[in-house]
Amino acid sequence: MLPQEERSASPAEQRVEPDPAVEQVVSLVRRMLKAGSTRTEMLTRLATAGEALAGPETTVSILVIDEDGLLRNGASPNLPQEYLSAIDRLKPDPLVGTCAAAAATGCPVITPDFFADDKWAELRHLPSSLGYLGAWSMPIKHADGRVLGTFGTYFRERRFPTPREYSGVAVLAAAAADVLTAR
Repeated sequence: MLPQEERSASPAEQRVEPDPAVEQVVSLVRRMLKAGSTRTEMLTRLATAGEALAGPETTVSILVIDEDGLLRNGASPNLPQEYLSAIDRLKPDPLVGTCAAAAATGCPVITPDFFADDKWAELRHLPSSLGYLGAWSMPIKHADGRVLGTFGTYFRERRFPTPREYSGVAVLAAAAADVLTAR
């Protein structure tokens, strides 16, 4: 586990300037929404922006809650199909992983080290087999507070999201909510 003294404040507590690249992608996705692009195209654009924000050793997965209340793949452009099949139809649960926990609690969930977090006991073999060591997930929420899905980021190193990443993903998750609630 990372020593607590390495962090002076959580990423949510630190103020950062809006990321111009994130704002540009959100603007593009809003134009795509008006033009009638598919949900998958727009969510993939947001996932790719999340990966660019966090750097080359990261992978983003956007999961969406279906009509049965289960997590399904919305856009995970750089995760293999075998992994996506293994996590398909996860039930939101505060004691499982980061995405299932974020979906259940409606709060961001950060796991800097899969092997130091009991929430990953049953699933850690899946991301670790791909070289991932930690992850975090931001819930995607409707304006009324309902959780629509999650914006998860996997790391190939043990670490927390930076304040810039946290802030940027919050903006990207809000844009994902717009995509998911569009009729």
